[in-house]
Amino acid sequence: MEDAEEKYRQKLARQSPTLKAAVAEYRRRYKRHPPRGFDAWWKFAQEHGVKLVDEYDGMAEDLAPFWELSGEELRRRALQVGELPSIDLVRVKGGKATTVKISTFDDSEVSARANGFRAMLSKFSSALPDMDFPINAKAEGRVLVPWEHRKYPNLTLQDSSMGVEAMLNGPFKPDWGTDGTVWDAWRRTCHPSTAARRVFSSLRNAFTHQVRNYLSSSSASDAVGPDFHFAATTSASTIDFCEKPYEHYTQGHFFSDWRTIPALYPVFSPARAKGFLDIKIPSHYYYGSTKRYTYGWDPVNLQLKDVDPMEVPWEDKLDKIFWRGATTGGGSHPPGFSPQYQRHRFLRMTSDTSTANRTVIFANSPSPTNYISAVVPIARLNEEIMDTAFVKAVSHESYPGGLKALKEAHRFGDSVPLGKHWSYKYLIDLDGMSYSGRFMSFLASDSVPIKATVYEEYFSDWIQPWYVSFVFVHGILACQHKRVCNVIRVHYVPLSSSYQEIYNIHSYFSGPTPSTVEASNSTQAHPDGEGYSQEHRITEGDRRLRRIARAGKQWKKTIGRTIDMEGQLVSLRVSMVSIANVSPSVCL
Repeated sequence: MEDAEEKYRQKLARQSPTLKAAVAEYRRRYKRHPPRGFDAWWKFAQEHGVKLVDEYDGMAEDLAPFWELSGEELRRRALQVGELPSIDLVRVKGGKATTVKISTFDDSEVSARANGFRAMLSKFSSALPDMDFPINAKAEGRVLVPWEHRKYPNLTLQDSSMGVEAMLNGPFKPDWGTDGTVWDAWRRTCHPSTAARRVFSSLRNAFTHQVRNYLSSSSASDAVGPDFHFAATTSASTIDFCEKPYEHYTQGHFFSDWRTIPALYPVFSPARAKGFLDIKIPSHYYYGSTKRYTYGWDPVNLQLKDVDPMEVPWEDKLDKIFWRGATTGGGSHPPGFSPQYQRHRFLRMTSDTSTANRTVIFANSPSPTNYISAVVPIARLNEEIMDTAFVKAVSHESYPGGLKALKEAHRFGDSVPLGKHWSYKYLIDLDGMSYSGRFMSFLASDSVPIKATVYEEYFSDWIQPWYVSFVFVHGILACQHKRVCNVIRVHYVPLSSSYQEIYNIHSYFSGPTPSTVEASNSTQAHPDGEGYSQEHRITEGDRRLRRIARAGKQWKKTIGRTIDMEGQLVSLRVSMVSIANVSPSVCL
């Protein structure tokens, strides 16, 4: 937490104070002049109090392949990809933006993402030249270009004038059928020397019928073991599927039913996983307001409130980990692998009533100066700290054993309104078919998001996990610097893709549960017992946890605003216009 605090403090401190400095920083980072219109972007950023004016590395990475194309070629590809199923166009013509659907494919998504992008773009469309923005109608990533078609010698056709079918070597079907899988397409993005390319992964593996396989290969009862290894960030940057191809069985985005696009086309999507070449844009769930995805939304009066009507004071929040959702998380191509998808693994772990154990580490005194471990029955832990359940079975026929087996292995409960989440201190945020659309609402609340994901989003350069402005001084948690402590910058807690440290995250912030104390044979009493004085009922860990909740809310108010989403779009369209127009990229 202290390392991450220092990194984020430095990031805030080094932001460019002037346009001249921003131009110099742009040239230093990206080895080119800023695009035409960069001064207009800077003016927008200054007028609206944008905090992180230099942090667009993710956008630069997304756009990098397209700088190799001519403006004419980029514009042609933008129009062509709109002919494919589940790709809509937001067309700017004569200063007005409209949604255009070229493909006759009957898509259940009904252009929701394109309409959201159009709404974000509408404020600026009058300043744009005529152009097309291809928007992914699906949540899943779409563009997977093989390694050989991106690196030297580049095997991709450089001239798309013969049409999209020539680029794709034939007609494009919306789903895979018997022609392959996402994983088979994805592994071709790896270097030819990697394990994913050298070892062919079969359509079946040893995990298929082991529906309780959520533990690591190490025994959960080994001393400290892997249960205590906290993740420094979310798994987006830690899992190397090229070198560890077996890991792909644990992530549902490799089993999508929708066919990917094997050539470089500009497709705008709300999230991007490793290997994909989609261009990230803000999600329409974040930009608009709905009762399912927006904190503080009043659906009766159609207004957004600073405090959600169902929010409760921190002292009244339940000291439990909460999650509700559907059994999404991946497609069914090929079928039979859903037991290993991210949501299923987490729910199966937190629904476990077996005799399995987990290792829990906790402070052996109210002021944490000494830590001890205990091997605790997972059934007791789940009962004490977990409130997680599926609320809807989706595509249950693809689960081995069908609906009956699905319900036997996972807890199911009733659907709840979004506001129910604010009754809990800890909110789990898990990927579904793609990114989680609830993350912004979790940040806006007075609870703490615990996030596991394989995706990067438009704000990934702007947010920092795991840090607060405190250190231990003589065993006491103390503020390093009054000025720093007054600027709370903690945002969320990252969770590894195995989830195995979740019980220790809870014990660090909330202290030991009764079963943990019992298992440790410690003389320490549980906070509800007689061994703690009144002032220690609120532990130092709980104070840290509350500060993370407050800082996440502050981040949402100052950096995760809709105006910041619009600012990201302004920066994106400035770059896209520059690429598409072929003119020299010079700062005005």
